[in-house]
Amino acid sequence: MPESAPWRDLSLPLDKRVEALLAAMDLEEKLAQLGSHWPLPEHEPEAGGGDVAPMEQAFQAGRRSFTEAAAHGLGHLTRVFGSEPVPPAAGAARLRARQRHLTQNTRLGIPALAHEECLTGFTTLGATVYPAAIAWAATFSPDLVHRMASAIARDMRSVGVHQGLSPVLDVVRDYRWGRVEETMGEDPYLVATLGTAYVRGLEENGIVATLKHFAGYSASRAGRNHAPVSVGWRELADVLLPPFEMAVRGGGARSVMNSYSDVDGLPAAAHQELLTAVLRDQWGFTGTVVSDYWAIPFLDLTHRVTPSRAASGALALHSGIDIELPAADAYVQLRDLVAAGEVPEELVDRSVRRVLRQKAELGLLDPSWQAAPTETDDGAGDGAGTGLDLDPPGNRALARELAERSVILLDNGGGLPLAADVSRIAVVGPCGDDPRTFLGCYSFPNHVLSRYEDHGTGVQVDSLFTALRAELPAAHVEYAPGVPVLAPDTSGIPAAVEAARRAEVCVVAVGDLASLFGRGTSGEGCDAADLSLPGEQERLVEAVLASGTPVVLTVVSGRPYALGDVADRCAAVVQAFLPGEEGGAAIAGVLAGRINPSGHLPVGVPGHRGGQPGTYLATSLGRYSEGVSNLDPSPRYPFGHGGSYTRFAYEHLRLSATTIPADGELTATLDVRNTGDREGADVVQLYLTDHVAQVTRPVRELVGYARVSLAAGAACRVRFRLHADRTSFTGRDHQRVVEPGAFTLAVGHSSEELPLSSAFEITGAARTLHDARVMTTPVDIEATGVTGRKPAAT
Repeated sequence: MPESAPWRDLSLPLDKRVEALLAAMDLEEKLAQLGSHWPLPEHEPEAGGGDVAPMEQAFQAGRRSFTEAAAHGLGHLTRVFGSEPVPPAAGAARLRARQRHLTQNTRLGIPALAHEECLTGFTTLGATVYPAAIAWAATFSPDLVHRMASAIARDMRSVGVHQGLSPVLDVVRDYRWGRVEETMGEDPYLVATLGTAYVRGLEENGIVATLKHFAGYSASRAGRNHAPVSVGWRELADVLLPPFEMAVRGGGARSVMNSYSDVDGLPAAAHQELLTAVLRDQWGFTGTVVSDYWAIPFLDLTHRVTPSRAASGALALHSGIDIELPAADAYVQLRDLVAAGEVPEELVDRSVRRVLRQKAELGLLDPSWQAAPTETDDGAGDGAGTGLDLDPPGNRALARELAERSVILLDNGGGLPLAADVSRIAVVGPCGDDPRTFLGCYSFPNHVLSRYEDHGTGVQVDSLFTALRAELPAAHVEYAPGVPVLAPDTSGIPAAVEAARRAEVCVVAVGDLASLFGRGTSGEGCDAADLSLPGEQERLVEAVLASGTPVVLTVVSGRPYALGDVADRCAAVVQAFLPGEEGGAAIAGVLAGRINPSGHLPVGVPGHRGGQPGTYLATSLGRYSEGVSNLDPSPRYPFGHGGSYTRFAYEHLRLSATTIPADGELTATLDVRNTGDREGADVVQLYLTDHVAQVTRPVRELVGYARVSLAAGAACRVRFRLHADRTSFTGRDHQRVVEPGAFTLAVGHSSEELPLSSAFEITGAARTLHDARVMTTPVDIEATGVTGRKPAAT
């Protein structure tokens, strides 16, 4: 990089530095900034196993070497750490070598942004594997999610990574979709608040957060990956877009990734209204839009809206995608179109300007910039003592806290906690002794190591069987798998039944093994035909129930599964959504009673396995309506549900006003008391019902929540400050409106258990919201002087 170049002059305003660099570039150098290079493994892994991303093999013919791709510079480097088992020190050395090549062997010497996946932690060998996003949601703890994201960001920064491809802000619409595990549930407010907390954790610690998948991906027909999305603009605006808007306006996200799907026939990668009119013009987003991997070639390959790869590039660039990932393909072919005047160079400049600005913000244009610190350039050593421990005790403590808060007690017929004097326990089921069943699809062990033999999980992950033996050392604990997660092998069922008969209680651990593209039962491309437990697991549960031994059913999964009447015959039912590397100890602690369960469902558990996948956000005709349809879509366990080993009473709901104007606000206050005999935590949930509106509205929707911890006998006062904007919706004219009328606020333990309610009215004229609006419901928690320690918002 030229030493005296004006873009290196820190005394100049950032914009002037960017413009100076842009002016110095020729067209080849500009287009190079809009692409990436993916250093894929040179050799096929021992276990084979297919592509690591959709249709990867379709693009191998045009793959360029790093030297070729970097001839004129490079915008991004794709997953230098996250593509094969590379020790952190060696990965940092690889990254430094590529950055050094760019700074020393290109005319302008501009480094690349390095991006990695980070949905369950930094996706690299030896890094902490946190619970899946659906488990974060079960905690209802934005502060804890923020702390986790901050730790992830620090780890990524320590090895020279700049951008994380997270969080996933898709709102679940169909539980059959394989990527439910990557989401934060079915409620847009919960997704928005937790997702924004995650974004802040990354951005405040120097990592560019990437919101995905913009937008509509989770609403695909029949829950199939990449399938068309047939939602109206109202559902898009009121359900699917608010998490992205909050993360942009309130979280400071600097990158957005498009969805693969088409929305009403228009692919998201070519959706100018979403990528430019909404994202930039309405919300004021100033960062970069990156393509999901190969989404631009998919415009001609699968969507068939363009006749050629170059035409796909032109359409995507015009629509608002700035950077093509994971490798340059379509955008490098724009040179001839620009030269022929078919693509204005101003469009190229628009995106290059955004890329360069981001690089300047990250310090990549500074004279003092260096690639990843620590360790020798040859990558020798394993990182010990060099700051490259990516699974330190502090991280594991965070992973443990998340896992413990996420475990949900669905039902308890007296089977939990396990008796202190229990002497014989059977653990059966495919999730009982396979630690990989605790890990998400985008965890490094499942995403990459599953394709390599003899690599294990890369970090210490205890199974439930191992953890339960450690939790209850005086008890005899034996294990029998019974059946695999998916394969139709029932030969192990008799042994599992005999193990149950020898035990005083049987923990049946069933659920998922996350992977990619049909190689697992949850994760990207692992969609479900229905919501029955995978494989022969239901047959195993039935056989063990028939043994007569009390059964504690423990579901470890990435999506909710219909449990039918099985739950009625169990001594207890526990749900753990892919709880990460500390999941074994967390579940064992809940079963033994050391941990008081406090997780709440971010998705409903369906009543039956068939064709009624849906969410609690239903209109009156979307819920059970006797006489209209013979099918009842009611969940077995509703959104927000979660049990405890103590009890919580809600009392004295009062509103500060019974009427407010369309720009006013009110405060809803209630008292919460722990009436049981041990400390515990509960999630206080505030729901809104709009009784009459110009369009159909959900029967109720979550507008506020507060997680509170209370000692036995202690109480607190919870105040929700609700602005009239929180009642807004998209009206008949597609404008967001606050409409006068009658409303009810209800407070409870779930979307269906609502012991307290109170009415209010919005008066005066309707108010149209043209720009920013109040998107959150602030909460205040105050101790009320009752015995016990001061309550905490957790």
